[in-house]
Amino acid sequence: MTTLFTKIIDGTIPGRFVWADDLAVAFLTIEPITDGHTLVVPRAEIEQLTDSPDDLLAHLFSVTKTIGLAQRVVWGAPRAAVLVAGFEIPHLHVHVLPAWDEASLTFANARRDVPGNELDAAGERLRAALRTAGHGPHVPATLGSPEL
Repeated sequence: MTTLFTKIIDGTIPGRFVWADDLAVAFLTIEPITDGHTLVVPRAEIEQLTDSPDDLLAHLFSVTKTIGLAQRVVWGAPRAAVLVAGFEIPHLHVHVLPAWDEASLTFANARRDVPGNELDAAGERLRAALRTAGHGPHVPATLGSPEL
C-alpha cells in the first residue's frame, strides 16, 4: 500500500522539500509545532523505526542532525529536538524541530492553520541555511520537488 509520504515523494501530493538524496528526503510538515518543523523520511516504505536496517537508520539520523544544525542557526534555538512516533502515518519519519523547552514538544501544540506562504518562507530560510553550511548538493532545485 502506498503511503501518504510516498505520494509526497513521488509528487502526487505537494511537499515543501529542503533535502533530497538517494535514501531520504526531508520536507516541512503542514502542522508544525515550531517554525521549521521538518520530517526526515526514507524513500523506501518502511513502516516504523524498528523495521529499518541499521545503515538506513544511521543515514536518517545523520540527515536529521544536519537539518537540526541548520534550524538552530535560522531560528536561534538552543536545541534541535527529535521525535519519532509514527502512529499517524505508517511510513518511518523523524520529526526534527527548533526547540526552546521540553514542555512545548507535544503534538498537541501543532499549528493546523499555518498559511502556505509562512511554510514556504520557513522552507526557503532552511534551504538557504543548508546551502550556506555546504549542503547545496542535497538541497532540491525547488521547494516543491524532491529532485536535485
